[in-house]
Amino acid sequence: MKKLTSILLTAAMLVLCLTAFTACSDQTDEYKVGVIQFMSHDSLDDCYEGIKNALEASELPIRIDRQIGSGNSAVSDCDTYARNRVAADYDLIIAIATPAAAGAFAATEGTDIPVIFCAVSDPVIAKLVDSLEVPGDLCTGTADILDLEDQVDLIKTLQPDAQRIGILYTSSEANSVSNLARFRNICNAHGLTVVAEAVQNASDIPAAAEKLASSVDCINNFTDNNVVENLDVVLTAADKYHIPVYGSEITQVEKGCIASVSIDYVSVGHASGEMAIAVLEGADAAAMPVRTVTDAQRVYNKEVLDAFGITLTEQDAVYVATDKD
Repeated sequence: MKKLTSILLTAAMLVLCLTAFTACSDQTDEYKVGVIQFMSHDSLDDCYEGIKNALEASELPIRIDRQIGSGNSAVSDCDTYARNRVAADYDLIIAIATPAAAGAFAATEGTDIPVIFCAVSDPVIAKLVDSLEVPGDLCTGTADILDLEDQVDLIKTLQPDAQRIGILYTSSEANSVSNLARFRNICNAHGLTVVAEAVQNASDIPAAAEKLASSVDCINNFTDNNVVENLDVVLTAADKYHIPVYGSEITQVEKGCIASVSIDYVSVGHASGEMAIAVLEGADAAAMPVRTVTDAQRVYNKEVLDAFGITLTEQDAVYVATDKD
């Protein structure tokens, strides 16, 4: 009888231990969040910083796994990363930049894995959402809407005699195609001519930048990832013909662009991170409106302004330090 009682007590204790272990395991289970970044340059790295800050500030147990595309293989890299995350049954994917978002959207089709995109200028044109208000699929995120009207006004202020504005863009990047169309319409309304030169990859940029710089009064850059990653090549070509380059955010101005109407990409990333947290907590990504980020400020590189003999009359002008690296 004592032996039977001992066996029963041992069994009961084993059940209690297993129950306790299971409860502890449930409490320590992590959400697997895969971050796919199209490539590494300052704007996208800032996006990731904002995402990381938001996720780490959450009380949810989140494991962040980040992968970055490389050079001319960035598109195929991101497609592969997305498929691997789906195969590994990640809880959520955050995709930084349009090409990465397109790969994640395709890879998650037919699954219940939500995608939060970051810094996609036109998610409707990119076919990631049905509309900004109601995305429709398990895919939503942040749209960085450049204030191109103010950018054109900035160019006119610094170069009132400029007539031809050059645009270097990647023809396969939906953001750039969309921004080019908007920019052209604005310039047409101001009697300015847009000279656009398309590239496919980084190897096309030196020749295209040289051709463009030789025929325009200045070059304006969007958030084209290919061009941003190779900004030094564009700046070198522009310097040869003594024309300024206008950027789309502050780090480009630090690297040598004359000025920019600049969006804060850390803030863009933070907004995407907050949306990811909401989805992990149960929000429906398909019904979550895209967050559009439009807040921007004018920033200037005084060293470049001085080189072109331009003096600002704005008392509250924001100057940035030139990147000497």
